[in-house]
Amino acid sequence: MSCMSKTWILAEMKRGCRFMAEANLRRQRYSTFLPLEEVTARSGGRFVTTVRPLFPGYVFVAHDAGGSRWQTINSTYGIKRVVTFGDAPAIVPLSVVAQLMLRCDRDGKLLPPRLLSPGDRVRLTSGPFADFVATVQEIAPDRRIWVLLELMGVRTRLSAPVEGMRLVAQGAAGSSPSASS
Repeated sequence: MSCMSKTWILAEMKRGCRFMAEANLRRQRYSTFLPLEEVTARSGGRFVTTVRPLFPGYVFVAHDAGGSRWQTINSTYGIKRVVTFGDAPAIVPLSVVAQLMLRCDRDGKLLPPRLLSPGDRVRLTSGPFADFVATVQEIAPDRRIWVLLELMGVRTRLSAPVEGMRLVAQGAAGSSPSASS
């Protein structure tokens, strides 16, 4: 049975036990999915790029609802608990997991957005403006993206590679300047 035909649930991992939890779940023949993102942060006066979980502390686990008992996941080394609603595991909609998988490479690392349009809101993920939200102004033929970034009340135009930005979900960072009223 493929991973996409199973039910996906969410398990909370113990702090610092990401690799142990995934290895032990695989040993029990559970499929896991842990989407990762590349982030740049200042550390000791330098910018350091690292890969971290998109949802820190949680892993998606494929579970055959008619097969094994989900409670066995709770006793897996590295797992704190399965996220539940009442006495049943909280089911993550297949469409959510499938869309996340489509946006990741085979190692689970989130791929940069493929298609951006002027007016889109993006979060810069690398360089000195990492974690700033900007608005796409123009897309040059050489894949250079020109964005408008507000710094200290002044809109500043700067260029960034598409690999250094992530599309912000609609409505997540205020209203889009391209939205009509």
